[in-house]
Amino acid sequence: MKIIIINGPNLNLLGTREPDIYGHTTMEDYIQSLRKQHPRIDIDYYQSNHEGSLIDKLQEVGFSYDGIVLNAGAYTHTSVALLDCIRSLKTPVVEVHISNVHAREEFRNHSMISPACLGVIAGFGMDSYSLAVEALLNRGK
Repeated sequence: MKIIIINGPNLNLLGTREPDIYGHTTMEDYIQSLRKQHPRIDIDYYQSNHEGSLIDKLQEVGFSYDGIVLNAGAYTHTSVALLDCIRSLKTPVVEVHISNVHAREEFRNHSMISPACLGVIAGFGMDSYSLAVEALLNRGK
């Protein structure tokens, strides 16, 4: 099974960015832990601060991978382009958020991409990614 985790803007700063919200763990450290937790799954990782680059990556993997875990960051709340892209893919996408977006600013309460995603996981810290991987694994059974 092949899964990719795709992170959007500012998530390259995990571990240092607002640690009271996002924690102290870097994504690189977390990915290593996730790979050890799931040794039989090929887990790739990609991050970009640019909307077009995220769309390019989604289109690149969206017809050959078994699952996509997407934390689109702030683009979650603004990007019709990401919504349209996700709708065009064959590969299922799980939307992920580290924080509970519904307990934060009001503008974070609406996701433009949720209607195109298999499901949404939010508020469990970095474990949100692991829960998304588990959801994709269970879907494949």
